Amino acid sequence: MSETLYLEPAEWTTQAACRQSDPDALFVQGAEQNRAKVVCQACPVRTECLADSLDNRIEFGVWGGMTERERRAILKRRPNVQSWSRLLQAAKAEHARVEAASAARTA
Repeated sequence: MSETLYLEPAEWTTQAACRQSDPDALFVQGAEQNRAKVVCQACPVRTECLADSLDNRIEFGVWGGMTERERRAILKRRPNVQSWSRLLQAAKAEHARVEAASAARTA
């Protein structure tokens, strides 16, 4: 599994899966949002994108594989989060650690 280190906004955007697609395709409504989210599924910087959209309260479009409605729900459930970047990076690191430990046990 390749591990993406946390990157600053100017850096992570260069690795985004959507960087070569039509940007308007990520700013759609209704069922089209599900098609837009497919672009994010294998994106190597999905976590950074989602964190940036949550930290900056971006209201429109699909970011980090989530619609504006999904992001609003997260913000409402966790109003005391100071930095989504730190929280999501810590969760990503923990997930990688658990996966590595699991792989080591099965090897």
